[in-house]
Amino acid sequence: MEPEDTRVPDKKRKRRCLLLLCASAVLLIIVLVVVLGVTLNQERGQFESIFISRCEKFKEYDCQNVWSVFQEAYINKDPCKVPTEAYDPLIAAAPFKPACNRMMFWSKTKDVVHDFTEKTDCFITLEDTLLGSVLDGLTWCGKEGSSATFTTDCPGWTQCDNNPVRSFWNRASAGFADVACGDVTAMMNGSLITPFSPTSIFASIEVKRFNSSRVRNLKVVLVMQKNAVANCTNMSLKNLEEELDQGINYDCKEVPESQIKECSVHPEKPCGSCW
Repeated sequence: MEPEDTRVPDKKRKRRCLLLLCASAVLLIIVLVVVLGVTLNQERGQFESIFISRCEKFKEYDCQNVWSVFQEAYINKDPCKVPTEAYDPLIAAAPFKPACNRMMFWSKTKDVVHDFTEKTDCFITLEDTLLGSVLDGLTWCGKEGSSATFTTDCPGWTQCDNNPVRSFWNRASAGFADVACGDVTAMMNGSLITPFSPTSIFASIEVKRFNSSRVRNLKVVLVMQKNAVANCTNMSLKNLEEELDQGINYDCKEVPESQIKECSVHPEKPCGSCW
C-alpha cells in the first residue's frame, strides 16, 4: 500500500494561511486609515474649537466669519507659499485698535511681559488683541488639493519664509505696530549680547512701522536678570535709537526682573512706578 500523499493538503493549508494573512493585513490597513482619519478630524475640530472659544471672549466680533476669513489665507495652498499679504483680509476683518500710551512690544521677553500684562491693566501686547490671543501658541497649515486645516506635519518657523504661522505673525506684528501711538514701551532682554537683534520681529518689522506722526516716545525697559550681559549703553540699543523715525524720543531704563514681578504681585500700583 502506497503511503498517503499529504502534499496537496499542505499546499491548501498554506494558501489558506496566506489568504488569512492578506485579509488581516488589509483589515489592519483599513483600521489604521480609519483611526488616522478620526484623529486628524479630531485635531482639526480641536483647532477650530480653540480658535472660536478664544475669539468669543471678544464680544464685538462675528467669530465664525473671522474663522472663515482666517482659513482662506492658507487652505488649499502649499504650506511654504503663504505670503504675509494673504492675511490682509483677516486684518481687515478684525483690525487692530490704537491704545495710545498702553501699547507694549517685546523681544525675547515673552514670559516676563505676559506675566505682567495678565496681572495688571497697564499695557496691551499683540497677544492681548483678538488675533494675537486666538492664535498664540498654535500651529496650522493647509495642503494643496485640500480644504482642511492641518495641525501636524506643518513646516517649522525656519523651514521656509512663507509658512502660514510665520507669515501670520509677521503680518499681525506690522498691523499692531501701525496703530502704535503716544508713549510706546518695549521690554527687551538684558541677558542677551544683542538685545535689539536685527533678525527679530521687533527690529525687522515693528520698529520700522513706528511713525512720528503718531508715536511720541519709545521707552525701552531692559529686563535685568542675574546673568545680564547688556545695559542701556549696548551698541544694539544705540542702533535702535538711530533707526527710530525722526521726531520719536527715546529712553532706556535697566529694570530688575524681580521689580517687574513685584509690580505683578501688586497690580494696584501705578503703572509708571514699575520702572
